[in-house]
Amino acid sequence: MDLAAIVALNVVNGAASLFLLCLGLAIIFGMMRIINLAHGEFVMLGAYAAVIAANAGINIWISMLVVAPLVVGLFGLVVERCLVRFLYGRLVDSMLATWGLSLLIIGLTTTIFGNTMQGVPTPLGGFAIGNYRTSWYTLFLLAVALGMMAIVYAVLRYTRFGLIARAVMQNPDMAAVLGVNPAHIYMATFSLGAAVTGLAGGVLAPVSGITPVMGSAYVAKAFITVVGGGAAIISGTLSASGLFGFINQLGAYFTTPVYGEVILFLSAIVLIRILPQGISGRFFKGTV
Repeated sequence: MDLAAIVALNVVNGAASLFLLCLGLAIIFGMMRIINLAHGEFVMLGAYAAVIAANAGINIWISMLVVAPLVVGLFGLVVERCLVRFLYGRLVDSMLATWGLSLLIIGLTTTIFGNTMQGVPTPLGGFAIGNYRTSWYTLFLLAVALGMMAIVYAVLRYTRFGLIARAVMQNPDMAAVLGVNPAHIYMATFSLGAAVTGLAGGVLAPVSGITPVMGSAYVAKAFITVVGGGAAIISGTLSASGLFGFINQLGAYFTTPVYGEVILFLSAIVLIRILPQGISGRFFKGTV
């Protein structure tokens, strides 16, 4: 029974971490149809921002929850204004440009910080379940994931900005006729997605090895989760994260972490083959 509880916590932790990693990408890709291949580097920048701020004496919670999303959100604003805004509707060009951006970020980060692994201690202690111990930080990640889900859902569903953003993504020409500037909405949406990604990097910094190339471990997993979830940002990402997190953690438990990743990717291929419109396209039509 104790072992089952620990495995269940690991599954929840895997699903929550995957949801946090994918939410920013889901906002950018799901609403703007921009394939941001620098998504993993946005996660990495959030992790570095949290570590640097914490090492500079800023409270670890402020570093993770405020500094990381703020830094990456501002960086996303600059990227959108200087690069991405010229690539809307040009899928292949956006892929090539953001891939080049990811290489540039990795190169600059390596030049500044080197290849050494950095990190910060996990801020919460552990607790025991029978003969097994786990960290309270697992539950903190779950709380952050649920909080971000509620915030993003509320913004998109109940605020004026969310209504306008969804309208612009569905029909930018009609929105422009009604007096909305689509360029401003695109800018705000991309910056919001970048900030959410930076938050994910910040809260995962204490449990991840932070190097300039850490983003490569996340980008493929994030994309297959978003594609597997379908067009709905919240319901699609949540359902795909829960499914793939469950498969990945159980696969890793019964085999090895490497085989767990393999099982995850094979499951994603099967899911996309069976449900080409994603989980939300089949089961959650009309939801946010």
